[in-house]
Amino acid sequence: MRFAVLVKATKESEAGVMPNTELLTQMGKFNEELVKAGVMLAGEGLHPSSKGSRVRFSGGKPTVTDGPFAETKELVAGFWMWKVKSKQEALDWLKRAPFLNEEVELRQVFEAEDFGADYTPELRAQEERLRAEVAARQ
Repeated sequence: MRFAVLVKATKESEAGVMPNTELLTQMGKFNEELVKAGVMLAGEGLHPSSKGSRVRFSGGKPTVTDGPFAETKELVAGFWMWKVKSKQEALDWLKRAPFLNEEVELRQVFEAEDFGADYTPELRAQEERLRAEVAARQ
């Protein structure tokens, strides 16, 4: 099963404050452990919301709002995508992350079987083809 690990924004991350060498070193070591264990599929930090936009759809029409966005606690500063055997395994890994004062959210990613009969063989084939195309471009 896959989990998205969402690192919440802080006042510092929203101000564009970059992590220091010590934290970058600790995070690099943690990421290396995740990769060697076959857990980490992806992981990235995100620029502050001041450089982002939100698109709200209402009645099929998009409305774009440029950042920054007010509620820091609702913003994401970075993420990982992990593949593990259970939620508990993901939590065990997450507890080892080198964070001091951050909030991190763990969310399971839907798999094809979660969608039931509405996810037809044709839709499954399309999804597999698209995933293969994305992987080939990396």
